[in-house]
Amino acid sequence: MSRTPAHSSRVVVIGAGIVGCSLADELTARGWTEVTVLEQGPLPAPGGSTSHAPGLVFQTGPSKTLTAFAAYTVQKFRSLDVAGLPCFHQVGGLEIATTEARWADLHRKAGLAASWGVRGELIGPQQCKELWPMLDETVLYGGFHTPDDGLARAVLACRAQIARAERRGARFLERHTVTGIEREDGRVTGVTTDRGTFPADHVVSAAGFWGPVIGAMAGVDVPLLPLAHQYAKTAPLPELAGVNDPRDEASKPILRFQDRDLYFREHTDRIGIGSYAHRPMPVDPFAVAAFDEAPVMPSSLPFTAEDFAPSWQDSVGLLPALGSSRVADGFNGVFSFTPDGMPVLGESRALRGFWLAEAVWVTHSAGVARAVAEWMTDGRPAADIHECDLHRFEDAQRSPAYIADRGAQNFIEVYDVIHPLQPMEAPRPLRTSPFYPRQQELGAYFLEGGGWERPHWYEANAPLAEGLELPARDAWSARHWSPVAAAEARATREKVALYDMTPLRRLEVTGPGALAFLQRMTSNNLAKKPGAVTYTLLLDETGGIRSDLTVARLAPDRFQVGANSGADLDWLLRHAPDEGVQVRDLTSGTCCIGVWGPLARALVQPLTRDDFSHQAFGYFRAKQTYLGHVPVTAMRLSYVGELGWELYTTADLGLRLWDTLWEAGREHGVIAAGRSAFNSLRLEKGYRAWGHDMTTEHDPYEAGVGFAVRPAKGDFLGRAALAGRSEETVSRRLTCLTLDDPAAVVLGKEPVFAHTPDSARAGGAPFGAPAGYVTSAAYGYTLGRGIAYAWLPAGVAVPGTPVHIEYFGEKIPATVATEPLFDPQMERIRR
Repeated sequence: MSRTPAHSSRVVVIGAGIVGCSLADELTARGWTEVTVLEQGPLPAPGGSTSHAPGLVFQTGPSKTLTAFAAYTVQKFRSLDVAGLPCFHQVGGLEIATTEARWADLHRKAGLAASWGVRGELIGPQQCKELWPMLDETVLYGGFHTPDDGLARAVLACRAQIARAERRGARFLERHTVTGIEREDGRVTGVTTDRGTFPADHVVSAAGFWGPVIGAMAGVDVPLLPLAHQYAKTAPLPELAGVNDPRDEASKPILRFQDRDLYFREHTDRIGIGSYAHRPMPVDPFAVAAFDEAPVMPSSLPFTAEDFAPSWQDSVGLLPALGSSRVADGFNGVFSFTPDGMPVLGESRALRGFWLAEAVWVTHSAGVARAVAEWMTDGRPAADIHECDLHRFEDAQRSPAYIADRGAQNFIEVYDVIHPLQPMEAPRPLRTSPFYPRQQELGAYFLEGGGWERPHWYEANAPLAEGLELPARDAWSARHWSPVAAAEARATREKVALYDMTPLRRLEVTGPGALAFLQRMTSNNLAKKPGAVTYTLLLDETGGIRSDLTVARLAPDRFQVGANSGADLDWLLRHAPDEGVQVRDLTSGTCCIGVWGPLARALVQPLTRDDFSHQAFGYFRAKQTYLGHVPVTAMRLSYVGELGWELYTTADLGLRLWDTLWEAGREHGVIAAGRSAFNSLRLEKGYRAWGHDMTTEHDPYEAGVGFAVRPAKGDFLGRAALAGRSEETVSRRLTCLTLDDPAAVVLGKEPVFAHTPDSARAGGAPFGAPAGYVTSAAYGYTLGRGIAYAWLPAGVAVPGTPVHIEYFGEKIPATVATEPLFDPQMERIRR
């Protein structure tokens, strides 16, 4: 990917909120000094979300990426001050539980904090009251205290970064309203304002909830919904009189009462209360008042007292002293939500040089700015950002209606206890495979991903689960799970099962330059005869794993690529030459059934005149044929470790394919099986899931997929960076663990502890700091015990090494295992 040389890169940043100011600081620190920041309001508080933000920074969350962004924000803002006033006040954070479910969730959150390296401690009700004396501790189960969290003074941080960036050559221009984005030959060339035009090689939209407005000028959709969020301040409280230095404003931790969708912070002698408990209040970004026309500021809407009334009563219940006080003032502040609650970052492919840094909260602002600055100057961010990539959304997820529905729901769920498998409720169903009617008839339990309805098990298979001896599950791991999954896994190992693989992305690469292009883009050798299928990797310039692919050469100039996300399509399109190569997405017009199990050949062979024997149709081979009346592309692949094929056809023939296979499979006991069994089987076989087990932060040798790297084939993207690396040189490994207790389960993202003499000597505790964290986990029904994959230091990742996984506060013994756990000789697949 070509980059404009640093010395000639003219950057215009639209928006001088906390993201725009942080980005200007990060870019100029990297030598890009021709930076202009345009702001429609007055500086340093121009009236966007930054200007009213209460500044809460809680670092810990399910996303490792967002936690890292927040940690950098804390680190950076702690180092900044204006006239001796620090830009970050480290008062700590305290999340409290008033229900058993929340108390359990705080145990899970403590595990996440440990996994991501955030200091935190679970404490009892009395300790909570010591930190917040106004609390009614009798309603508490306990709390989670994070001493390094605190309050970011966003406007002050803007001032500090403006000054620093200006010293390096940046300029900040207030009262400049953007009216257009100039472009030529698919590339941005400048920004037009009401006070002139500014030439640019790069334009970054950091406009906050005005992002869709700027995006529309550039012809780029920005999938975010502005929503109003209530914030109120009490009258002065006697309990706080003389307690807090007015320069600091606060001395107590930020308090989160998530059971009632509330948070609290001190404002010297008053308390600020934020509420997510009210109805969603969407705001049209195209209709927001200009700064001089707004009663207070554009992002501050009139307070609706009737919406806040229930939250006030809940606040009094938790902090009884508020009963003698009142709401002195408040406002409804506007900020952004996306369909999945994550930021929207990256460069548009439709308009090169036009970047988005949108839907970013103060909590993550500096971390996001660093990542975008690295992306612009170095070609990639150091952190994995696939969860934030603007190309992650499918077309069906980019409609205004979808963005509105999902943005509002994310507002409602901001403080909810969210299970990692919890599906969205609406809009559903959105995307369905051609097999959907048959799946409904079989009682499929659907979860959702990428807009697709994905069966996780089928109630029709419940009789097969009768009599199976399975360990009892705790309430958390039993959610979105059924013992039917065990029966489906067993049927796959013993007979044959049909799996709906339609949601997996399929691309087609064609043209006389297709082979040379794919050879340059991927790590394995694709120069094989038509009919070959190859597992390969997309690497970035540093050797990090952008994705893993299966590439089938169907003809000399035609390849079918099994990919992971829209970002893969974007990556290939960005690098494709202007002539000789065409890349297109086949997913919506096609479908796929995985037919797997020891009886798979017995099922499919009678349906075709072609020879499906092992000798005639070997493993990792592809063949275009007919099954009954249906033309299919059959690939001899198996992600579950059993004999079988992935069978592709067009969407219009999908239902006929399902019925053909189902009828032929009756005599062999065929069943339909879901993702729950699939995940268990793939972990028994040691197959990686990109985005969970490996990302751009890992290289192939660390991730255990070095076999897919062929340096001898010639140059390819990432090859130079991998020179000198090998499985023997790595300092960490993706490691297979088996849980010692056959009844134990974990779900993923839990911390892993290695028992070392040094940690014991440090304080008598047997564990010390976590050695790593779990990526994927499932119960191995064939093995009869839980399986977890985890990133661990190479010295710990030695088969036989004992470790412990922390699950809801309990240390569960596990052992490093040799992988694959199932069929290491590949006898079942190659027969």
